[in-house]
Amino acid sequence: MNSQEQFDVCIIGGGMVGATMAIALSGQGLRIAVVEAFPFRSDQQPSYDARSIALAYGSHKIFDSIGLWREMRDESTAIKEIHISDQGQFGVTRIDAHKEDVDALGYVIENRVIGGALMQRLNSCEDVSLLCPAKLESIQYHSDGLELGIALNDGVHKIRTRLMVGADGGNSQVRKLLDIGVNRWEYGQTAIISTVTPAYKHNNVAYERFTPGGPMALLPMSENRCSLVLTTRDADVDGVMALEDDAFLSLLTDRFGYRLGAFTRVAKRHAYPLVMLKTKEHIRPGVAIIGNAAHTLHPVAGQGFNLGIRDVSTLAEVVVNAARQGEDIGSDAVLKRYEVARKRDHMGVIGFTDTVARVFSNQWGPLAHLRSKGLLVTDLVPPLKHFLTRRTMGMAGRLPRLSRGLPL
Repeated sequence: MNSQEQFDVCIIGGGMVGATMAIALSGQGLRIAVVEAFPFRSDQQPSYDARSIALAYGSHKIFDSIGLWREMRDESTAIKEIHISDQGQFGVTRIDAHKEDVDALGYVIENRVIGGALMQRLNSCEDVSLLCPAKLESIQYHSDGLELGIALNDGVHKIRTRLMVGADGGNSQVRKLLDIGVNRWEYGQTAIISTVTPAYKHNNVAYERFTPGGPMALLPMSENRCSLVLTTRDADVDGVMALEDDAFLSLLTDRFGYRLGAFTRVAKRHAYPLVMLKTKEHIRPGVAIIGNAAHTLHPVAGQGFNLGIRDVSTLAEVVVNAARQGEDIGSDAVLKRYEVARKRDHMGVIGFTDTVARVFSNQWGPLAHLRSKGLLVTDLVPPLKHFLTRRTMGMAGRLPRLSRGLPL
């Protein structure tokens, strides 16, 4: 690598959001770098682990727009219906793809599948330089952009860029070096992630079940498997993780009931503490922060990754449009367009997710009764259900081109 190499865009973080950002910008006359701490192999990058993603309908449109959906489609499972219930209460909400006039409300895809598609495409992008394993060490401002210190195996190299995109996750080095603060809330809960097999066919139905122990989600997968997200109080997580498989499956049945029969098999379990994190600044001169570096959410409603992919859709359009007009893509005026365009979606999704997580984790009797009524009312009022569904599908408000299935 040459010292003082010049790029138009340098993306810090090559996980799913950062890699998608690079691919979205590729072919637009920009020179792009991706700095990633781990080797670019989908079996080693932490973002591409054994978990699955509930890909919203709008996110699938974005991947289709950049030519990646065909690489994932055959290994995805469509969500045809969503069933939302509260254990011990009568209220239920059912959301149906047919009534929303779409083929699927979303798709369940294993992270490794998305990672494999992203890695294959990145390796064929001639205008994208992959710097890995590498770490961002320093950021300095200059009149014509930023100078970044990038630590590679043979030492620290200086590169120049007009725009740096921070896509480096919840422990963002970009935020740390720029001293950008965050609002953070620890829920006192841990998500236990696994894959389970029920006795009955899931019929492409996704389940969100609120229980006194915390929310749980079952997402349909191939071979009649279900991706499991079981939320547990931090005080209980060690005991739950230590359970033998049979005892763990019995716990699932106790919380979920027998709608899918008994659970017959469970894969290896993984535990992830849950926090809500929101950066206090999304832009600085020459800098945009996206994905988990900007917002880390409770997994209830499955919105975290999808919110990050919508960041990509908007930022890519803003940057490409500015470049075509001969504007400085790192200028305050350009980046402010991104910030303004994303503000409503950020506030709405973060507020909605945080409220649901708090309200449905509170077992106060009158509140539980109100929750049940709320689920029932949502199910019985089609305009309300349609509004909430379009928002969680990523199809509400003014949509950028990629989110509409259109090229940049």
